[in-house]
Amino acid sequence: MAPKTDSAEGIVLNFVNEQNRPLNSQNAADSLQKFNLKKAAVQKALDSLADSGKISFKEYGKQKIYMARQDQFDIPNNEELNQMKQDNAKLQEQLGEQKKAILEVEGEMKALQSNLTLEEIQTKKTKLENEVTQMEEKLIQLRQGVTLVSPEERKAVEKLYVDMINQWRRRKRMFKDVWDAITENSPKNLKEFKEELGVEYDEDVGVSLQSFGDLMQSGRKRARF
Repeated sequence: MAPKTDSAEGIVLNFVNEQNRPLNSQNAADSLQKFNLKKAAVQKALDSLADSGKISFKEYGKQKIYMARQDQFDIPNNEELNQMKQDNAKLQEQLGEQKKAILEVEGEMKALQSNLTLEEIQTKKTKLENEVTQMEEKLIQLRQGVTLVSPEERKAVEKLYVDMINQWRRRKRMFKDVWDAITENSPKNLKEFKEELGVEYDEDVGVSLQSFGDLMQSGRKRARF
C-alpha cells in the first residue's frame, strides 16, 4: 500500500522519485526542510521505504545511498530516444532564438533610455542658447577692440608660464645629470633599460620643451608689435 502523499513517507517517496538520482539522508533532509521534516524523520522514512521495497538502496560502509526504483519508469527505445534528441535540438534552437530576441529588445530599451526626454531637450536648448549669446557678446567686444584681459592679468599669466618653462628645463637638466651618472658604465642597452624602468622622455609622449619655449618668445614678439 502506497503511503499517504502528505505523510513523511509520502513526501520522501515523492521526492526520491522526482529526483531519480542517488541520494543520502543528508541530501534528502536538506531539500525537505520546507516540509518541516527533521533529518531523523527523513532517515526513518527512507529506511521504511527501502525495507518495503518502494525505493532501492545500497550500503557503502556505514553510508546508505537511496534511489528510485527504475522498474517504475518507462524506458524509451532507440526510436523514442532519437525523437527525443531531435525535439531537444529544436527546443535548443528555439531557446537560442528567444535569447537573441531578448538581447535585441534589451538593446532597444537601453537606447531609448539613453535618449533625452522632451524636458531635458528644452533645458539643454536653453543652456546652449545662453552660451551662444555670451559668445556673441564677447565676439562683439573683440571686434570693437575691447580688451578682455587687463595688462596686469596678462603679465601674471606670462610670468606663471615662464616659471613653469624654467621649472621644466631645470628638472629636465637634473634628470639628464642623474641618468648619465647611472648609465655611464652600464652594460645594458639604454633603450631597453629605459623601458624596463618605465622612463619616458618628452618626445615619447609627443611634447617638446623647445616648442613651448618658442611659443613664449612668439607671444612676447606679438605683444611688442
